[in-house]
Amino acid sequence: MSTARTYGDPCATARALDLLGERWALMIVRDLLFGPKRYSDLQSGLPNASPTVLSQRLRDLEEGGVIRRRRLGPPARAWVYELTEWGHDLEPILVHLGRWGRHSPLKETTTPLGTDSLMLAVKSHLEPARLGDLDATFLVDVGGDVFTLRVSGGELAIRRGEPDRQDAALRTDPAVLKALVIDGTPLDQAGEPLEITGDRAAFQRLLDALATD
Repeated sequence: MSTARTYGDPCATARALDLLGERWALMIVRDLLFGPKRYSDLQSGLPNASPTVLSQRLRDLEEGGVIRRRRLGPPARAWVYELTEWGHDLEPILVHLGRWGRHSPLKETTTPLGTDSLMLAVKSHLEPARLGDLDATFLVDVGGDVFTLRVSGGELAIRRGEPDRQDAALRTDPAVLKALVIDGTPLDQAGEPLEITGDRAAFQRLLDALATD
């Protein structure tokens, strides 16, 4: 890659870091894990990245085959960035990195978590064995940012957008979702706004499968 620094080391780990080791690169991948985004959406989700740096990282990741840029058809007619199939292979790495980071000795920032971070937290806190035979689809609306959570066969898949059908729907804001997912706050103590429609017991089973350590 002509625009990025390189370790000049043939080790596969070093070559991976040639693509992802620059600041903000993995954060961009995180924000694209669950679906495509416009440049302005990425900018909103990564407000501390300067436009110059964000644009450079996007070019580097596109050149490296991690992301691609495409134009949506009508009615949106907007350009978006999305992960390539190879880029999506980074999901389990980010999930495990999140699990590892939960035990960081560094003090947590007071900056509120974004919705993509919260969805990644759902995956990194999940203990799949606790899901049992749960087979359900959930709509999760976090302040207007909508995700589909599909649980089947002891696995959880998350994507941005509404499901064709759902067993239950949760509508809340980032602070309440953090309380539920990360802090382990019971549903009846999580505060407002919080609305659950449909199969509340199924959604509770998903929450019960999350570790809060």
